This record gives sequence, structure tokens and C-alpha cells, in this order.
Amino acid sequence: MTELELKYGCNPNQRPARIFMEEGELPLEVLNGKPGYINFMDALNSWQLVRALKKATGLPAAASFKHVSPAGAALGLPLSDVERKIYFAPEGPLSPIACAYIRARGADRLCSFGDWAALSDTCNADTARALAPEVSDGVIAPGYTDEALSILKAKKKGGYNVVRIDPDYQPAPIERRNIFGITFEQGYNDLAIDEKMLGDIVTQNKELPQPAKHDMLLALITLKYTQSNSVCYVKDGMTIGVGAGQQSRIHCTRLAGNKADIWWLRQHPYVLDLQFKQDVRRPDRDNAIDLYIADSAALIQDGGWETLFSVRPKELTPADKTEWISQHLSGVTLGSDAFFPFGDNVDRAHQSGVKYIAQPGGSIRDDQVIATADRYGMVMAFTGVRLFHH
Repeated sequence: MTELELKYGCNPNQRPARIFMEEGELPLEVLNGKPGYINFMDALNSWQLVRALKKATGLPAAASFKHVSPAGAALGLPLSDVERKIYFAPEGPLSPIACAYIRARGADRLCSFGDWAALSDTCNADTARALAPEVSDGVIAPGYTDEALSILKAKKKGGYNVVRIDPDYQPAPIERRNIFGITFEQGYNDLAIDEKMLGDIVTQNKELPQPAKHDMLLALITLKYTQSNSVCYVKDGMTIGVGAGQQSRIHCTRLAGNKADIWWLRQHPYVLDLQFKQDVRRPDRDNAIDLYIADSAALIQDGGWETLFSVRPKELTPADKTEWISQHLSGVTLGSDAFFPFGDNVDRAHQSGVKYIAQPGGSIRDDQVIATADRYGMVMAFTGVRLFHH
């Protein structure tokens, strides 16, 4: 098939719409549903991300995409008991690719609502069962087991989008796009992100353990497929905060850092002790947890908790939140798609437990940025490579 007609483009008024190949066949097949224009933009960007992660680390990888940027990305590492609880994971053994998706979806559950999922490996029944209860638009993977496909075809009243992509497909070396009727042309960004990029450690602390290297690779590859400006916080093989599409880098760092803080606060004992009423659905639980973390006092005082929880929750005060983050969140890695112009980005990163930083370097204030990192005992690598994506 050389082309696939779509219902419409980015918006219903943008017709006609299609995806097509100027030469050869499309490297993908729709196994179920009718993906749209934005679905395919998410699918193709997310597939590139998980393919690159698998190549860089050797581990299964997954991503959760929304509006052409990742809400989360993760490697297929085992889930802790706490992670199983806060991500609403299915009971029983889970395969590495299932763990990868559950962790990617769990990174920022509010932003992942209605996501597009990408899997580096064949989608098995474990992964399909993890996808089944989530509000999600579709999934792309190199293959599906019969059982997994059967589970996914039953989702959304039979309309769930399932796309298989040829894992051996390589794009043309030149890519083009039209904006306002004018054609832009550039070389495809085939930059390989690997551990060789992490060799220029510019801080006094130069101790970079292997898990931190994997986290740096995860951060950088995630940024390569995130709308710029972008900053990414990573911990233990998963993103915990992605700041995308901001005009100011410090705003990226703050946005992503706030998301990382919320991810960590979901593990606070008060949050884990929340007792939901049986009729509260999964998305409503995510929203309730977000409201509780943001302002538990207001939720309790106005009586809003009574529609959500069977037991009155404890108040999670600002002091509780600050103490939990400062005393417990540590060993975090941060990546930036372009250099930090000021040390304030490092100051903000420190507030969310950042220990390791990967960024291109090249600012006229690099000395200030390095000195700020040294003040906190951080390890910072200059990659020398910008990762803008638009």
C-alpha cells in the first residue's frame, strides 16, 4: 500500500488528508481501528524513540505520547510493590515490555490520558492487559501475539487503533515538509545517541555509574523526540518529568521538575493510604490524587473528598511535601536539549533531587553553570550535541 486516506488532518476542517510514500510501500499496517493524522504523528515519533532506546541500552522500551511529545518513556525494568500500586498495574508476573509500558504510562498519568503507546518489542498478552483499562488512542509495535491482538481489538468497542510497523524500515536520508505552501528540506536526524557522548565530564565530581549512564541516554533520546525547548528528568530507567515546547529553558526545567515532584509525591505514605470509593474510575483517581497533592487542605475543607474517598484523608501540608521531596528524592538525572544559559536551571534541578546532568554545553556562562553544579556535588557531562525537535 502506497497511501492511506485519513478522515481529516490536525482539525476536522483540514481535508483531504492522507499518509503516503512517494516511492515504495508504506512500512506499516493498520491491524485495527482507523488512526488519524495526529495519531500517526504520535505513532511515528514514538516508534523512533523506543527503537533508539532499545538500540542504545539493549533493554525493551516503551513510550506514552500526547500531541507529538512524550508524556513518559521507560525501560523494561521490574516494578516495585509501590510502583505497582501507584501505576494501577495488573497483578501477577509481568514481562519486561509490559513493565516498560506501565512505567512509561505511570510517569505522568494526567498527561498520558488518551495517549498513543509505542513498544520496542512484540506486544504480548501482558502488555495488552496493561493497556486494556487505560484511556488510550492506540499503539504501535513491531508485532503482536494472537492473544494480545484479541485483547486490543476488544478495546474501545472494537475501535482501538493498532498499528504494526516494519522494524527493519529505514527512512530516506532527506526529509521534507510544507509550511504555508513552502517546502522545507533537511537531512533526517539519524544521530546515534550512545555512551560515547557522555565522556566529557566537566564537573569536579566525575563518578558516573552505569545506571546513571542509562538514565542519561534515556533522557537524551527522549529529548530528541520532544518538542523544543525541552528538559527531561529521569530516575531508575524511566522519565519522571518532561517539560516540552517552552520558550524559556528555566520554564522547561521548572515544568519538568514540578512533574517529577508530583511523581514522587504519589509515593508519599498519605497518598498511598488514600481509600477510594469503589465507583471511582481510574482516570478520576488520577485527577483526585493530583488535586489532593496540589491542595489537600482545600479538598478536605470544602468536603470534596466525600465524593471520592471512603475515609477522610490526612492533610498533606506544604511542609510535608517539602520534607518528603528534600529527604527522599535523590539520584535523579536531568537532560536538556540545548545548553543551560544560567545556573538557575541547576538550582531548580537540585530541588528535585538531581545528581546527574547531561546537556550540550556551549553557553557563554558555562563556567557559572559548572560552578553551580559543583556547589551541589553533581556530575555534569557536556555532550556537544543539540537535540532540537520541531
